[in-house]
Amino acid sequence: MSVSSLPVATLGTPRIGPRRELKIALESYWSGKSDESALLEAAAGLRAANWARQKSLGVTVIPSNDFTLYDHVLDTSVMVGAIPDIYGWKSGPVPLATYFAMARGAQGEDHDSSCTHGHHGDGHAHGAPAQEMTKWFDTNYHYMVPEFTSGQRFELSSLKAVDEYREAKALGYQTRPVLLGPVTYLKLGKSKDANFDPLSLLSGLLPVYIDLLKRLAAEGAAWVQLDEPCLVLDLDDATRKALRVTYEQLASALPKLKIMLTTYFGGLGDNLDTALSLPVAGLHLDLVRAPEQLDIVVAKARQDLVLSLGVIDGRNIWRANLPVLLDRLEFMVAKRGIDCVQIAPSCSLLHVPIDVALEADLDAELKSWLAFSVQKMAELATLGEALASGRASVADAVDASAKAAMARKMSPKVHDAKVAARIAAVTSDMARRKRVFADRAKLQRERFGLPSFPTTTIGSFPQTAEVRKARSAHAKGALSDADYETFLREETARTIRWQEDIGLDVLVHGEFERNDMVQYFGEQLSGFAFTRYGWVQSYGSRCVRPPILFGDVSRPKPMTVGWWKYAQSLTPKPMKGMLTGPVTILNWSFVRDDVPRRLACRQIALAIRDEVADLEAAGASMIQIDEAALREGLPLRRSEWKIYLDWAVECFRLCASGVADATQVHTHMCYSEFNDIIDAIAAMDADVISIETSRSKMELLDAFKTYKYPNEIGPGVYDIHSPRVPAVDEMTGLLKLARQRLSDRQIWINPDCGLKTRKWEEVRPALVNMVEAARLMR
Repeated sequence: MSVSSLPVATLGTPRIGPRRELKIALESYWSGKSDESALLEAAAGLRAANWARQKSLGVTVIPSNDFTLYDHVLDTSVMVGAIPDIYGWKSGPVPLATYFAMARGAQGEDHDSSCTHGHHGDGHAHGAPAQEMTKWFDTNYHYMVPEFTSGQRFELSSLKAVDEYREAKALGYQTRPVLLGPVTYLKLGKSKDANFDPLSLLSGLLPVYIDLLKRLAAEGAAWVQLDEPCLVLDLDDATRKALRVTYEQLASALPKLKIMLTTYFGGLGDNLDTALSLPVAGLHLDLVRAPEQLDIVVAKARQDLVLSLGVIDGRNIWRANLPVLLDRLEFMVAKRGIDCVQIAPSCSLLHVPIDVALEADLDAELKSWLAFSVQKMAELATLGEALASGRASVADAVDASAKAAMARKMSPKVHDAKVAARIAAVTSDMARRKRVFADRAKLQRERFGLPSFPTTTIGSFPQTAEVRKARSAHAKGALSDADYETFLREETARTIRWQEDIGLDVLVHGEFERNDMVQYFGEQLSGFAFTRYGWVQSYGSRCVRPPILFGDVSRPKPMTVGWWKYAQSLTPKPMKGMLTGPVTILNWSFVRDDVPRRLACRQIALAIRDEVADLEAAGASMIQIDEAALREGLPLRRSEWKIYLDWAVECFRLCASGVADATQVHTHMCYSEFNDIIDAIAAMDADVISIETSRSKMELLDAFKTYKYPNEIGPGVYDIHSPRVPAVDEMTGLLKLARQRLSDRQIWINPDCGLKTRKWEEVRPALVNMVEAARLMR
């Protein structure tokens, strides 16, 4: 790498390790197999490897404090002492047990349902629920929602950022520490106090940030990255004022410290003047989501402002077309000078896998179109070299990029004329049920004869070590197809018998044959590809491998009918057919960027419509089409919501509306702020919808104070993201809150989400309590 190259920055890197080493270390610690020192040693090893990898690839602005044991927003809460009283912390350093109690909850001392960290505990947080968790902007990453009170006091209670800066420095790396900006942090939080604005806490929060930044500066940090992604949202004048106050105070207190103000996931829009007015040394722009803002910013920005150009997609896995990027950037760099420009990804590389080179089994042609974190850093370094020294200095890399882009564009693997013809034949009638819900509901109640407050689960049951071991053995050829199917049938039958024994009203088969709710379907649809090591963090130790949607989608054959028929043959009770909806498959995949998202979604919808029809023909009377991710696809700017919701709802209805009126269509949605999109939820016209409401204490039902939702709804009463076993009275308390918004006839009783990630020793008592809660409500 030439010494005259432009600075090449990453805003953050994947934390989990190439083979999920962080997940392994965390789960070993939580289960009591290893101690705190072993966990911290594993974390230090991952950080060191991340720094070394970046330097070897030509990254010159390397971040520190982008690593976390669970979540960077939770780290910020711990850093500033925003720890609710329920966790037992008073002051001083925050114990790891308290940290993980905030993340995962802590069972009371009289329970031992695979307690998360009792053997490491310090007496704190017994019986405490986890903090609320929700999606990080419009990504599939989850963060722990900060909890504030009107009398909130802040104190510097963690020096993690300083410690990791020192750690990197000792290894020979001069890093740029990363912190979540104070304004975004406050805006991400919630308070149980009525009519309370978290921004009112800013004056008490800023001294903590100033204290920490002074410590970083004293250690030798010349630059600090402050992430303020709230700048791409719709902001009111009070928030814009808070931003000005924040950065004026930071500049006054630390006049020599340079701040890179980082925005991502969209354009600055009407916040542009605010951002450019702040006394910071640098400004990062997401030029993947909002390429149009570059010219405006360059025209308006003061000449000494360092612009960090986010030109490599940090949210998707497609290889960049470097000549096209260089065509855009060369003039601008020449105009501003290399001292005032940095090249960067659009956002943290947290959202992409680590290294496509690990994918030995991937189709070679498809693999040549992809860039994971390692490849993206190499692309950044190539851009930096070309912009500083000319394209000739990296001619081979630039030429290879252009050839890959052309090969992908022309490949017959991407385009299917039959799919295009079917899309052209779609009519509006295909997205409408024959009768309105009130008429369908009468037919369905007669058909099923369910009691009031019917009980069910969301779909999956625990994927135990035995299930994972059998799946792995089958994949490796060590377990025959016949023996694997026998094993799955036995697991399914055992689970159905247990559901009958405890008295659930509507059953599910447990989904033991499924690796993931999206991957399972993508593997059986054309147009999708899958990786072996393409893991990304969803939350904590939870990692997912998003499918790669690279071409036109169709369904070659039925995907779930055989397992549904087997499961239904074992019980007289209704057995739900379980499918993942088109919007969720889209939003939880790495999606092709050569066609509009709405077109890709409609293709998936038609494929799922075929599966729905086959399930109904086989005898399925209840079919659940999960749209867990519908809301996370919502644009960050409200002015753009309607366009997305119109096509997203239409795609759900397209896949769900071909059934008879007496067939009951269910759907499930995760972390869906009903209050924001209640009209769209109603427009989906599912007969029954289940939602996650336990952590928010039914707050998500506030929309129903005024909106008379006509269909049936299952507000979750059991938080499956925590190992806690909720008591019967806790569940009935939540249901009583639900009754304030909904009629008894509307309410179903179910957990918040699927039970795949939980253990049977947690699930059994929790569901027994849930059934008892239903009995008491009746």
